[in-house]
Amino acid sequence: MNNLRDVNVKGKRVLVRCDFNVPLNEEGKVSQDFRIVKTIPLLEYLRDKGAKIILISHLGRPDGKRDLRYSLKPVADVLWQLVGGVKFITETIGSSVEAQTKKLKDGEILLLENLRFFKEEEMNDSGFAQKLSRLGDIFVQEGFGACHRKHASVVGVTKFLHSFPGFLLEKEISVLSWVMKSPERPLVSIVGGVKISDKTKLIEKLLKNSDYVLVGGKIANSILTVKGVCIRDHWTDEEFKLKEGIHGLDISSPKLHLPVDGMISLSNLEENYLRIGAVGTLRREEDIFDIGPETIEEFKLIISGAKTVIWNGPLGYFEREYFKEGTLEILNAVASVEAFTVVGGGETTEIIIKEGMEEKFDHVSSGGGAMLDFIAGETLPGIEVL
Repeated sequence: MNNLRDVNVKGKRVLVRCDFNVPLNEEGKVSQDFRIVKTIPLLEYLRDKGAKIILISHLGRPDGKRDLRYSLKPVADVLWQLVGGVKFITETIGSSVEAQTKKLKDGEILLLENLRFFKEEEMNDSGFAQKLSRLGDIFVQEGFGACHRKHASVVGVTKFLHSFPGFLLEKEISVLSWVMKSPERPLVSIVGGVKISDKTKLIEKLLKNSDYVLVGGKIANSILTVKGVCIRDHWTDEEFKLKEGIHGLDISSPKLHLPVDGMISLSNLEENYLRIGAVGTLRREEDIFDIGPETIEEFKLIISGAKTVIWNGPLGYFEREYFKEGTLEILNAVASVEAFTVVGGGETTEIIIKEGMEEKFDHVSSGGGAMLDFIAGETLPGIEVL
């Protein structure tokens, strides 16, 4: 890859693709600024070197329409607090925007409106990418969390501008490559969360590279259901779709550790009903919403001997008070073990920040789906083009 440090950026317009896809609260303000903060070292470097900085990003899923609920204005407000001197405009492309980029003084920062207000962004439309490229003299990819998307601002723009990885992207590639290729062992991988489709290939890959793979959350429930360990009345569409892939998992592998017990409630959570039970005792009208005490102790014992830990996804329905103990117990176990620890994913990061534990892990990844694809050995289009 090209190295941004080798380029004299003074006076140049540097178009930076960020990942400012951050959560907003009911008042429309940023509720977690983790991904914004992660871009600051690059912005400070470019500012110190006299670059004219133009930031582009997406936020949410406005489906190609100008939906102001997904405006990047709240992000601009946070950036102003963090680095100051940030100008925000409500446009994204066009001659007016191009003119404003050329009027920037060295060290000034301009944030443009949401890329996904244009359907052409997600279509990787060449014309849209070319219009974006006119806003900069060079391009820097700093949005690791978007690198698994073949979008115009991720892939297309690199055809028109000399392109570089940002500092955060360099670190993500370096750390994740190391933990997958030459980790200190034992390597313990922990997989949770609700997105089943993201996780089946990941588990297969991890079973090849890891010494232990601990699985919780909805993906564990789906594996136990498809394999016939748990009996439920209801299967999700995803479970039907991925039935064949889940059947292919060897749950007898000594590396794979699934929950043996859980916090069980009614599937609809409508009644005040809760019990702890073995996974095989699940009744048709019930579901598992957290790993149980036996599973917690088994997972903690395995983690205590780890030298490298990778974790993506909570191990239960942590948004509910009754179902967050498993995730918090494992969080504390990983934070306290003498090992190199890598955690990532939107929900996992949310928990870590909420608990004030960011500094207790060696690397908190800024990517969710991108981290999963990278670890699973998938080609990330945004990295491949660099």
